[in-house]
Amino acid sequence: MVLERKLQKSPPPPMYQVVMLNDDYTPMEFVVDVLQSFFNKDEHTANMIMQKVHMEGRGVCGVYTRDIAHTKVALVMDAAAQAGHPLQCVAEPAQE
Repeated sequence: MVLERKLQKSPPPPMYQVVMLNDDYTPMEFVVDVLQSFFNKDEHTANMIMQKVHMEGRGVCGVYTRDIAHTKVALVMDAAAQAGHPLQCVAEPAQE
């Protein structure tokens, strides 16, 4: 007798959103450049996100699995530090 194994579907991994936080010192051009470089946003979308960060205090750059989100945060924080900007970026569980 041969028993068939049922394939079990594992749930999708939890998603995390990368959120950029506003500060009064980081130039808007730098924020746009970061959004284009690390999040592959086109110029229009990067400007829209930058304006949201500027006006509302925070803006979502993208939604990724946990490891990718934390890697993107680290890349942004390193780039900001190297450029001498206090830009802050965090990863938090995505709202469903």
